[in-house]
Amino acid sequence: MSTLMLASELTGRVVVTLGGEALAKVKDTVFDAPAGRITGFTLSGRGLLAGPLRQSLPFTDVHALGPSAVMIRDRAALVEKRAVIEPGEAARGDVLGAPVLTDQGTEVGTVLDLVVASGAGGRVVGFEIATHAPLERRQRKVFIPRGQTLAVSGQALVVPTSARHFLADDLPNFAAQVEAFRVRSRQGASDTLSPGEDEGGRG
Repeated sequence: MSTLMLASELTGRVVVTLGGEALAKVKDTVFDAPAGRITGFTLSGRGLLAGPLRQSLPFTDVHALGPSAVMIRDRAALVEKRAVIEPGEAARGDVLGAPVLTDQGTEVGTVLDLVVASGAGGRVVGFEIATHAPLERRQRKVFIPRGQTLAVSGQALVVPTSARHFLADDLPNFAAQVEAFRVRSRQGASDTLSPGEDEGGRG
Protein backbone atom coordinates (compact mmCIF):
# COMPACT_ATOMS: atom_id res chain seq x y z
CA MET A 1 0.00 0.00 0.00
CA SER A 2 1.16 3.56 -0.70
CA THR A 3 2.58 5.64 2.12
CA LEU A 4 0.01 7.97 3.65
CA MET A 5 0.73 11.64 4.30
CA LEU A 6 -1.16 14.76 5.28
CA ALA A 7 -1.83 17.37 2.62
CA SER A 8 -0.51 20.04 5.01
CA GLU A 9 2.86 18.27 5.05
CA LEU A 10 3.26 19.00 1.34
CA THR A 11 3.12 22.78 1.79
CA GLY A 12 6.60 24.24 1.50
CA ARG A 13 8.07 21.05 0.04
CA VAL A 14 10.70 21.81 -2.65
CA VAL A 15 9.93 20.83 -6.26
CA VAL A 16 13.05 19.21 -7.71
CA THR A 17 13.80 17.71 -11.13
CA LEU A 18 15.39 14.27 -11.50
CA GLY A 19 18.49 16.17 -12.59
CA GLY A 20 18.69 17.84 -9.18
CA GLU A 21 17.44 21.32 -10.12
CA ALA A 22 15.25 22.93 -7.44
CA LEU A 23 12.58 24.96 -9.27
CA ALA A 24 9.94 26.03 -6.74
CA LYS A 25 8.12 25.24 -3.52
CA VAL A 26 4.60 23.90 -3.02
CA LYS A 27 2.28 26.75 -2.01
CA ASP A 28 -1.15 25.06 -1.91
CA THR A 29 -2.59 21.63 -2.60
CA VAL A 30 -5.58 21.66 -4.96
CA PHE A 31 -8.31 19.18 -4.04
CA ASP A 32 -11.04 17.92 -6.39
CA ALA A 33 -13.68 16.92 -3.83
CA PRO A 34 -16.14 15.01 -6.09
CA ALA A 35 -13.28 12.95 -7.57
CA GLY A 36 -11.64 12.50 -4.16
CA ARG A 37 -8.16 13.28 -5.39
CA ILE A 38 -5.42 15.89 -5.50
CA THR A 39 -5.27 17.57 -8.90
CA GLY A 40 -1.98 19.34 -8.32
CA PHE A 41 -0.14 22.14 -6.60
CA THR A 42 0.14 25.89 -6.86
CA LEU A 43 3.72 27.05 -6.45
CA SER A 44 5.84 29.79 -4.97
CA GLY A 45 9.41 30.78 -5.59
CA ARG A 46 12.24 29.82 -3.28
CA GLY A 47 13.64 32.17 -0.67
CA LEU A 48 12.13 34.46 1.94
CA LEU A 49 11.10 37.18 -0.54
CA ALA A 50 9.78 34.88 -3.25
CA GLY A 51 6.06 35.14 -4.03
CA PRO A 52 3.49 33.00 -5.86
CA LEU A 53 4.45 31.75 -9.31
CA ARG A 54 2.27 31.87 -12.41
CA GLN A 55 3.05 28.23 -12.97
CA SER A 56 1.51 25.18 -11.29
CA LEU A 57 2.23 21.47 -11.11
CA PRO A 58 -0.44 18.93 -12.15
CA PHE A 59 -0.32 15.80 -10.01
CA THR A 60 -0.16 13.69 -13.18
CA ASP A 61 3.33 15.13 -13.76
CA VAL A 62 4.63 14.28 -10.28
CA HIS A 63 7.29 11.58 -10.47
CA ALA A 64 7.41 10.91 -6.72
CA LEU A 65 6.47 12.44 -3.38
CA GLY A 66 9.50 12.15 -1.15
CA PRO A 67 9.87 13.05 2.53
CA SER A 68 11.69 16.28 1.63
CA ALA A 69 10.79 17.06 -1.98
CA VAL A 70 8.28 16.65 -4.78
CA MET A 71 10.15 15.06 -7.66
CA ILE A 72 9.39 15.84 -11.32
CA ARG A 73 11.15 14.68 -14.47
CA ASP A 74 12.06 18.13 -15.77
CA ARG A 75 11.02 21.76 -16.01
CA ALA A 76 8.38 20.93 -18.66
CA ALA A 77 6.14 19.55 -15.89
CA LEU A 78 5.37 23.11 -14.75
CA VAL A 79 2.37 24.54 -16.63
CA GLU A 80 -0.02 27.50 -16.48
CA LYS A 81 -1.74 27.87 -13.13
CA ARG A 82 -5.24 27.48 -14.60
CA ALA A 83 -4.39 23.92 -15.69
CA VAL A 84 -4.54 22.95 -12.01
CA ILE A 85 -6.92 25.50 -10.51
CA GLU A 86 -9.82 25.19 -12.96
CA PRO A 87 -10.44 21.42 -12.71
CA GLY A 88 -10.07 21.42 -8.92
CA GLU A 89 -13.05 21.77 -6.62
CA ALA A 90 -11.14 23.95 -4.18
CA ALA A 91 -7.75 24.65 -2.72
CA ARG A 92 -6.97 22.53 0.30
CA GLY A 93 -7.56 25.42 2.68
CA ASP A 94 -11.13 25.84 1.45
CA VAL A 95 -12.19 22.43 2.80
CA LEU A 96 -10.56 22.86 6.19
CA GLY A 97 -13.27 23.32 8.80
CA ALA A 98 -15.95 21.77 6.57
CA PRO A 99 -18.32 19.39 8.40
CA VAL A 100 -17.99 15.65 7.81
CA LEU A 101 -21.34 13.86 7.67
CA THR A 102 -22.23 10.19 7.39
CA ASP A 103 -24.63 9.17 4.62
CA GLN A 104 -27.27 8.79 7.33
CA GLY A 105 -27.00 12.47 8.20
CA THR A 106 -24.89 12.28 11.39
CA GLU A 107 -22.22 14.95 11.74
CA VAL A 108 -19.06 13.30 13.06
CA GLY A 109 -16.63 16.21 13.00
CA THR A 110 -14.90 18.88 10.95
CA VAL A 111 -11.98 18.57 8.56
CA LEU A 112 -8.52 19.35 9.92
CA ASP A 113 -6.53 17.89 7.04
CA LEU A 114 -6.64 15.52 4.05
CA VAL A 115 -4.88 12.15 4.03
CA VAL A 116 -3.20 11.52 0.67
CA ALA A 117 -1.76 8.26 -0.73
CA SER A 118 1.71 8.82 -2.14
CA GLY A 119 1.14 6.63 -5.21
CA ALA A 120 0.00 7.69 -8.66
CA GLY A 121 -3.32 9.45 -8.95
CA GLY A 122 -3.17 11.72 -5.90
CA ARG A 123 -5.93 9.75 -4.19
CA VAL A 124 -7.40 11.16 -0.96
CA VAL A 125 -8.08 8.15 1.28
CA GLY A 126 -9.51 9.94 4.30
CA PHE A 127 -9.54 12.92 6.59
CA GLU A 128 -8.07 14.02 9.86
CA ILE A 129 -11.08 15.38 11.74
CA ALA A 130 -11.85 17.13 14.99
CA THR A 131 -14.76 15.22 16.49
CA HIS A 132 -17.60 17.00 18.28
CA ALA A 133 -17.71 14.15 20.80
CA PRO A 134 -15.24 11.28 21.27
CA LEU A 135 -15.98 8.44 18.82
CA GLU A 136 -15.64 4.95 20.30
CA ARG A 137 -13.82 6.30 23.36
CA ARG A 138 -11.15 7.91 21.19
CA GLN A 139 -9.42 11.27 21.26
CA ARG A 140 -11.05 14.35 19.77
CA LYS A 141 -8.70 14.26 16.75
CA VAL A 142 -8.96 11.08 14.65
CA PHE A 143 -8.53 9.81 11.11
CA ILE A 144 -11.58 8.54 9.22
CA PRO A 145 -11.63 6.91 5.75
CA ARG A 146 -13.72 8.19 2.88
CA GLY A 147 -15.89 6.10 0.57
CA GLN A 148 -15.11 5.07 -2.99
CA THR A 149 -17.02 8.09 -4.22
CA LEU A 150 -17.02 11.25 -2.16
CA ALA A 151 -20.39 12.97 -2.02
CA VAL A 152 -20.35 16.70 -1.50
CA SER A 153 -23.36 18.62 -0.24
CA GLY A 154 -22.66 22.34 -0.13
CA GLN A 155 -19.55 22.62 2.02
CA ALA A 156 -20.07 19.24 3.73
CA LEU A 157 -18.09 16.10 2.94
CA VAL A 158 -20.09 12.87 3.18
CA VAL A 159 -18.61 9.49 4.19
CA PRO A 160 -20.29 6.08 4.56
CA THR A 161 -21.72 5.39 8.01
CA SER A 162 -19.51 2.29 8.24
CA ALA A 163 -16.42 4.53 8.08
CA ARG A 164 -17.01 5.36 11.77
CA HIS A 165 -15.88 1.82 12.63
CA PHE A 166 -12.48 2.20 10.94
CA LEU A 167 -10.96 5.09 12.88
CA ALA A 168 -7.33 5.54 13.86
CA ASP A 169 -5.38 7.91 16.08
CA ASP A 170 -2.28 8.11 13.86
CA LEU A 171 -1.27 7.59 10.22
CA PRO A 172 0.55 4.22 10.61
CA ASN A 173 -2.53 2.66 12.19
CA PHE A 174 -4.80 4.45 9.74
CA ALA A 175 -3.12 2.73 6.78
CA ALA A 176 -4.31 -0.64 8.13
CA GLN A 177 -7.79 0.72 8.78
CA VAL A 178 -8.06 2.10 5.24
CA GLU A 179 -7.21 -1.34 3.87
CA ALA A 180 -9.73 -3.02 6.18
CA PHE A 181 -12.36 -0.50 5.12
CA ARG A 182 -11.65 -1.26 1.44
CA VAL A 183 -11.99 -4.99 2.02
CA ARG A 184 -15.25 -4.43 3.85
CA SER A 185 -16.55 -2.20 1.03
CA ARG A 186 -15.58 -4.74 -1.65
CA GLN A 187 -17.56 -7.40 0.18
CA GLY A 188 -20.65 -5.25 -0.24
CA ALA A 189 -21.31 -5.10 3.49
CA SER A 190 -24.17 -3.05 4.84
CA ASP A 191 -23.42 0.17 6.70
CA THR A 192 -25.54 -1.18 9.56
CA LEU A 193 -23.71 -3.68 11.78
CA SER A 194 -25.36 -6.95 12.62
CA PRO A 195 -25.80 -7.72 16.34
CA GLY A 196 -22.51 -8.95 17.81
CA GLU A 197 -20.59 -8.37 14.58
CA ASP A 198 -16.91 -7.46 14.91
CA GLU A 199 -16.18 -4.47 12.65
CA GLY A 200 -12.58 -3.66 11.76
CA GLY A 201 -11.24 -5.78 14.62
CA ARG A 202 -13.55 -4.28 17.25
CA GLY A 203 -16.45 -5.91 19.01
